[in-house]
Amino acid sequence: MKPVITITYCPRCGWMLRAAYMAQEILTTFTGDIKGVLLEPAEISGQYTICVDDLIIFDRKTAGRFPEIKELKQLIRDIVNPEKDLGHSDKKQ
Repeated sequence: MKPVITITYCPRCGWMLRAAYMAQEILTTFTGDIKGVLLEPAEISGQYTICVDDLIIFDRKTAGRFPEIKELKQLIRDIVNPEKDLGHSDKKQ
């Protein structure tokens, strides 16, 4: 079964557009690898987390920042399709 990526964002902080942009990037990159992306408004102020199914792969409060798109794609790829080449977004070997 293909995983669902969930982006939980704080609507009071104005982070919906950031979440939508990240969802677009994820959907474009992982077409065929994931079931979809869920944008979920947080009930906790300041929350911005990204999960693959139930696994939190990025938490803004823990990291102290937002993820870079390149970093986010690598984190998702390593879980959903480790063999996938991300092209220019891939890690330097």
